[in-house]
Amino acid sequence: MASKNRGTMPLLDHLRELRKRVIRAALFIVVFSAVGWINYNEIIATLASPVCDLKLAQETGSANCGALYISGVLGPLNLQLKVSFLTGVIIAAPFWLYQLWAFIAPALHRKEKRNSVLFIAAATPFFSIGAALAYYVLPLAIEVLFGFTPESLNNLIRFDDYLDFVLRLILIFGLAFQLPVFLVSFNLIGLLSGKAILKPWRFAIFAITFFVAAFSPTADPLSMAALALPLILFYFGAGGIALLVDKKRDRKSRQYADDEAAPIEPAAPIDEAEL
Repeated sequence: MASKNRGTMPLLDHLRELRKRVIRAALFIVVFSAVGWINYNEIIATLASPVCDLKLAQETGSANCGALYISGVLGPLNLQLKVSFLTGVIIAAPFWLYQLWAFIAPALHRKEKRNSVLFIAAATPFFSIGAALAYYVLPLAIEVLFGFTPESLNNLIRFDDYLDFVLRLILIFGLAFQLPVFLVSFNLIGLLSGKAILKPWRFAIFAITFFVAAFSPTADPLSMAALALPLILFYFGAGGIALLVDKKRDRKSRQYADDEAAPIEPAAPIDEAEL
């Protein structure tokens, strides 16, 4: 485990550090929200594809696109603001995740701080995989949910509610896929052992299932299973990696202890003739 002799930081310094990290994370989100604002039309056309071909409707000058609609005077503006902001949060995820990690890092040794590079290198692809999985599960989830519509009834969908649902689904999947990254990172810095990760495996499976049921925007079994099953596999995979790291760390500790305990040869007497 990591050494306990770490530097401590006063409460006010912790608050200043937190403020600095929050401001930096917010700046990244604002910058990428501007990117979402500029590419707004392309984003909504891509996200609307499971329900209607918005791009084709725009090119042909159609007055509607499937069951989607926008209402209210401020509806179009609110929709663009919401989509831009959530797009910024999703695209900037690697950056604000790093700020979250960097808030912990000041208490770490230099060698442990190098694990921050590994954290970001792993956090970005895992978030991308989760977001991509959500996007590919989306059409099936939409089809299942639309299947509950009674016959002879039209299901009209507010476009802002639909896009909010889609973007939250992508964000939840992306964040959930950070579970193994945090577990392995905490093990590398000595906060969690492999046994501590895997010992409460029954509770962990229950917690994952509860998280998926509580925070997933959709309650259909398909999308919930698509999120819960990979998380359970990632949990056990992270625990296995942590056990290997612990074994390697213990082996080094024993080797160091053996070197320290090696007998010291007694000093040879000085021959007076050599003086």
